[in-house]
Amino acid sequence: MAKSATRRPSVVTGLVRSAFLVNAVYAESGRIFGLTPQQGQLLCVLMAQPYGMTELGAVLGLAKSSLTGLVDRTAQRGLVRREPDPSDRRVIRVALTPEGAVAAKDFYAETCRRIKVLPAGLSTPERGQLALLLGRMTIDNKVPAVFLELDESHPEHG
Repeated sequence: MAKSATRRPSVVTGLVRSAFLVNAVYAESGRIFGLTPQQGQLLCVLMAQPYGMTELGAVLGLAKSSLTGLVDRTAQRGLVRREPDPSDRRVIRVALTPEGAVAAKDFYAETCRRIKVLPAGLSTPERGQLALLLGRMTIDNKVPAVFLELDESHPEHG
């Protein structure tokens, strides 16, 4: 027997389906700029600052071999570079190149534009409540800052 389409999904179902929505947005934005979703995520993370490989692997949740391949492929495109850490020359950091900074900004703006319309059917108070609850959930679970906070007060983000 099929469940009613109007039945409210459980929290688990809602979160899993929301993750699919956001992943689809990363994929759509990536196609526009010729990036994989993972490359787009890497660029967004590096917008805030360069990271050491170990730290970057932890932020992105990737094993060393997967991260190395991702950084290699993104470096081959000229979007990131490896550089020595100024405080510890044994540590290699990954940073955006000037071309990568432009690509990151464009990818980020397109991704924000697409994600912002996902809750369009919610009222302003509902969107505020959703933001509050999601924010609390990510803080409680110590989710790293993998995406810069969108400043919705700027007209280009409105």
